[in-house]
Order: sequence, then structure tokens, then C-alpha cells
Amino acid sequence: MSQARIIDGQAFAEGLRGRIADAVAALVRDHGLRPGLAVVLVGDDPGSQIYVNSKGVATEAAGMLSVTRRMPAETTQAELLEVVADLNADPAIHGILVQFPVPAHIDPVVIQAAINPDKDVDGLNTVNAGRLATGQAALTPCTPVGCMMLLEDALGELQGRHAVVIGRSNLVGKPIAQLLLRADCTVTIAHSRTRDLPSVARLGDILVAAVGRPEMVRGDWIKPGAAVIDVGMNRIPSRRPKAAAAGKTIVVGDVAFDEACEVAGWITPVPRGVGPMTVACLLQNTLTAARRLNGLEG
Repeated sequence: MSQARIIDGQAFAEGLRGRIADAVAALVRDHGLRPGLAVVLVGDDPGSQIYVNSKGVATEAAGMLSVTRRMPAETTQAELLEVVADLNADPAIHGILVQFPVPAHIDPVVIQAAINPDKDVDGLNTVNAGRLATGQAALTPCTPVGCMMLLEDALGELQGRHAVVIGRSNLVGKPIAQLLLRADCTVTIAHSRTRDLPSVARLGDILVAAVGRPEMVRGDWIKPGAAVIDVGMNRIPSRRPKAAAAGKTIVVGDVAFDEACEVAGWITPVPRGVGPMTVACLLQNTLTAARRLNGLEG
């Protein structure tokens, strides 16, 4: 029988979206300010189209202005930069997100650098990364922000806890390490090439798995009673023979969930864990950007 308490990211995200919608309504009522989010999609990647559509629905449901710019795969880098420049200059747009991946002939680093840092709701511009690293107010990547909300809701005070982050990406690993440091945790960043990774993982009162390898983190990697945040979202063949033979798949995280439940104190499931928090925190970042751009928040 599992002992870990499940951290329900779906339920938390629904509550967060409700609070954001209330804040947006107050902003419109008191200041005539409606936050605006623009999403730019280049090409016709099916997964990206699904994500963009879901972001548009969530943005409108929160009472925000939603703008989607769809561009063909042949779009040049210069043409995409022109669109970004137009959105930078548009006072009705407070958040800009270029959906990645982009076609191979476009450099995502150049595009991200062109976005006004104060409208960079993805938090990937190097200015925002620098602000985060130096303790300044920064727009921060959405998934790490969501992870921190779930941790603080489950554990309360994080001060003094040892957090181990497995993963060093600019999107998750590095920024969540910075956020944990801000919360006065002791932070170890590990990765797939860390020597004796299981022993390092077992040091964590908090263990964040963000490596993109299905069920890599086993139950015996986890310190008893630890809080486990599974950022992974991996599609693998179904474990039911007939379903697998039919080509059906399931989604699993980076953590072997059933094993981890026997050891951990808290754990996020996959799905219904970290995933729903990402879009909710995108809305939160857009709301924050709108306030700051209009002098309503420091």
C-alpha cells in the first residue's frame, strides 16, 4: 500500500486559474487594463498546434486578450523577427510566446533574445535568466514556477531543506535550482552523467526529476519521506500486450511512480501533476507582466 501523499497539480491549477481570472477582472474594473498574450506558431507541428490551441482557450477563459499568429513553415527568420518586433511595440500585448520547436532554419536563441524581456512570459530571455540568478524580479519559466507552488503548498516552509534537481536544462533544471536557492534550500544539481546518481538523489529532502527519461528514477533512489516532483512527460508503449500490439501508448514520468510511492512522503503523479501547472503559470506570468508594464507591480 502506498504511503506517499499525492500532490494534485490538476486541482491546484484549477484553483490558480480561478484566482487569476478574479485578478484580471479586478484589473479591468479598476484600471481598464486587460492583459494580452500573443502566441506565435511557425509551421504545422501537430503537438505544437494542440498546445497553442489549449493556451488560447485558457487565456480567454481567464478574461485575457488572446492573440495567435500562425505562420507557414517557410517563414524566414527575418520575417519572424518582424512579427516579434510588432508585438514588442503593441501596448495591448503584455506577454509574447514563440512556440518551440521552430523550423530548423530559424535560430531559437536569436528569436528569444529579440523578445522584450518584460514581455517574455516563457522566461527564456537571457536578461530574465540573469535577473533570476541575481535575485531580481524576473519573469521565470512556467514549469519551475508551478513546481515551486506545489512544493510550498505541500510542505509549507522550504528553508533549510536539501533539494536535489536531476536535470540542467535552461527551461526547468537551472531555473528551479535558482528558485529553490531563493527559498533558502541547499541545492544540488545532478544530471545523467553524475557519478553514482542514485546516491546523490537519496540526499534530497526534495527531489526534482527533469531529465526526459521514462521512469529513470527508481524507488531506491529516493530518501524516505522526501517530496518528489516529477517533471517528466514521456510517451511509451502500453504495458498491456494487446494494446501495445495495436500501437497504443501511455504517458509516464521520469520517476517509477509505483516504486516511489512506497518511499516518498509526497509525489506528483503523471499526468495530473506538474503538467497542468505550466499553462496556469503562463497566465500568471502574463498577469504579472501586464501589471509591471503599467507600473502596478514592482
